[in-house]
Amino acid sequence: MTVRQSLLAILDQGPCYGYQLRAEFDRRTGSTWPLNVGQIYNTLERLERDGLVEKGEPDAEGHVYWAITAAGSAEVAGWLASPVSRSGGTRDELAIKLAVAATLPGVDVADVLHAQRVASLAHLHELRRAAYPGADPDGPEALAWSLVNESMVFAAGAEVRFIDHAAGRLAAHQRHAMALALSGDKPKRGRPAKVGAGAPA
Repeated sequence: MTVRQSLLAILDQGPCYGYQLRAEFDRRTGSTWPLNVGQIYNTLERLERDGLVEKGEPDAEGHVYWAITAAGSAEVAGWLASPVSRSGGTRDELAIKLAVAATLPGVDVADVLHAQRVASLAHLHELRRAAYPGADPDGPEALAWSLVNESMVFAAGAEVRFIDHAAGRLAAHQRHAMALALSGDKPKRGRPAKVGAGAPA
């Protein structure tokens, strides 16, 4: 949803054509989330279908400008006023990889963790050394770039802390006792029941 809402928010400043929207998105995010033009136009078509933007006629240079509608402006206002919600589950690749590796017989999870820690620390150092590539380090584009970069620095630092935490948790358990053999139970069709606080196991 972030790309959809971000493009709408840019259009709320005035009509744009596809390549212009991509350039404006890059300016406002420090080029940290590259979009291809096909993705831009697919999003614009969905926004048009939902009544949030309108497609104009081509200008003399062949540019087709897209303009936001009143409903689109209302959606932008709602997006900006609402907190970002995090889902209850996780699709974090590292967490899932470690959870699975910790239950596989014959896998040395300490080696898995060590390799990941080396890579994660290198990524963290790279992010910390990064410098704004533009000409004006005090301008609004530099601020946008720094906010995104600092978010990635915090996330990378949290990943290293999680790895150290996981290493401590795994060291406290005997590895041979953690391995899970394949279950002999035959699962029923449908989605598995959720197990969590207040839910029956």
